[in-house]
Amino acid sequence: MSVVTTALAAAGAVGWSGQAAWMRHRLHAAHRDPLTRLWTRETFTARARRLLRKEGAVVLLVDMDGFKDLNDTHGHAAGDTVLMTAAQRLSTWCAVLNGVAGRLGGDEFAAIITPQVPGDLPFDLHNIHQALTEPVPYEREELPVGASLGACPREDIPEARFDLALRRADEAMYRAKRSGGGWFIADGPMAATVNGRRAGRPGTHDTRHVEGGA
Repeated sequence: MSVVTTALAAAGAVGWSGQAAWMRHRLHAAHRDPLTRLWTRETFTARARRLLRKEGAVVLLVDMDGFKDLNDTHGHAAGDTVLMTAAQRLSTWCAVLNGVAGRLGGDEFAAIITPQVPGDLPFDLHNIHQALTEPVPYEREELPVGASLGACPREDIPEARFDLALRRADEAMYRAKRSGGGWFIADGPMAATVNGRRAGRPGTHDTRHVEGGA
């Protein structure tokens, strides 16, 4: 049963004074990732497409490095804590830079920002990378966290298409990951793809790699 159907079916069970608020809460929650409370992929994509029309918009892709090993070593509860903390840090950063963040799935996040000073992008990326890689307190220890980030300014793509911007951000993120973590801003020609995805991505059959440098 859909959230809307559930909301309508419950209309008679709540007072009219609280019905509208209850429905708004349920509908809002349906667009949030249950663990991190970030926007889900679909909702984030819709919002990002609108923000990408703004001058100076930047799309960001984030992948948490070493997350599987952390999960295997410390357990899923520790992994969930890392994801929730990373989401909170990313969301706070986005709010300062007039943007939004979403969880694409697993340990992968995306964001779009519209900074007032586009020239400060390297400084902004440095700040969020530092924030994301701060150790995460868990029980009586601090968990080490790594992250690779890729950014694509709106000006780097021929038209305001979110799929292109996300693909370019993915390429830049992959360069950062191959360099041991950190961040890169997309530049140069677009990388080769396999079935519409960057070569080397899980699910592709192409073993070529994108070479990158600082």
